[in-house]
Amino acid sequence: MMNPRAPMIGFDRFIDREWAATALKIRAGEAGLGELEALLDQAALGAAARKKTRTVLNRLWLEPRAQLVSFADRGAELSRYKSAQVTAVLSWGMAIATYPFFGKVAEIIGRLSALQGDCASTEIHRRMSEIYGEREGTRRMTNMVMQTQAGWGAILRSNNGKRIIRQPAMKVGNEELIAWLIEAAVRYSDRPLSMTSLQSFPVLFPFRLDRSLSFVASLSPHLDIREEGSAIPIVTIRS
Repeated sequence: MMNPRAPMIGFDRFIDREWAATALKIRAGEAGLGELEALLDQAALGAAARKKTRTVLNRLWLEPRAQLVSFADRGAELSRYKSAQVTAVLSWGMAIATYPFFGKVAEIIGRLSALQGDCASTEIHRRMSEIYGEREGTRRMTNMVMQTQAGWGAILRSNNGKRIIRQPAMKVGNEELIAWLIEAAVRYSDRPLSMTSLQSFPVLFPFRLDRSLSFVASLSPHLDIREEGSAIPIVTIRS
């Protein structure tokens, strides 16, 4: 059974990769809040900006919504596989599961850049405005998300941000990590997903999942695979 759609909480700040990684370490019990506060001190954010930044980091790792606490805890447990790649996967997965807005920007970039590897930022803004309304807040938040995704190594912003270029996809081979990322995609979509579409699912464009996804999902205690009318296997979250 799927959870109801989470309230749209604005991802309205740039989140540095190191800030997200430190918040994950705190969740995993490997760092204290003081380390994160020191990083924010170094960034010299204003009072309002710092408060909003902490709100985003709280929702990502420090104080996730009740429906995502177990998911976040399992992600933090996976951070025992210590590498920059694992941290990138976990931060991305938590962001798309927590913030529909972040996920929608990722999905649009993944879709528009699928053929040629790049796309125009104006097209991303246009599509986000069609979904969330044509107002300044939508444009600003979209820019914050794209800046964050660039900082996390998923995209490159070129020509003064007018072009968005995919960075080479990160190969992910750890089966536990892949299963967790599949779950993140299902949580973002808020519906079951076709197993055949997962490998090229646009919201996961920064990653190349290097295993049989059906096999990986079948091993997960948190995922269910079943066939519906078309006999195409779908994956959903186990209730």
